[in-house]
Amino acid sequence: MSRSRTADRSASEHQRGSAAVEFVLVAPLVLLIFAALVQIGIAVHVRATLVACAAEGARAGAEATDVESAALAGTRRALRSSIAQETVQDISVKETRVEGARVVGVTIAARLPLFGLLGPSRLQVTGRALREAV
Repeated sequence: MSRSRTADRSASEHQRGSAAVEFVLVAPLVLLIFAALVQIGIAVHVRATLVACAAEGARAGAEATDVESAALAGTRRALRSSIAQETVQDISVKETRVEGARVVGVTIAARLPLFGLLGPSRLQVTGRALREAV
């Protein structure tokens, strides 16, 4: 019986401090996964916000007689109240025809607010609206 106690004691002495080593080995991996999830969440949020702002600008342009200036003003107005405003690099407006219908398209080019070197660094979204009969 004393042999098993000595064996148990020597096994526990060998494992002393192993939790700290395991934490040091696993913590960077967990932090990397958490940072990647946060980065993906931010990128998806910025993309959705930019799409909504481009669509709002296209709707403003579709209702106006001066399409380009109204679409740019509507897009900038929508961007002013969003978190994605600082990421915008360029806004362009284009009026086209799709199956006979006149369509106003607003394209926003922006940089993604990502840290690290992996993944895309630039994003381009387009919002479209049917041109109202004026």
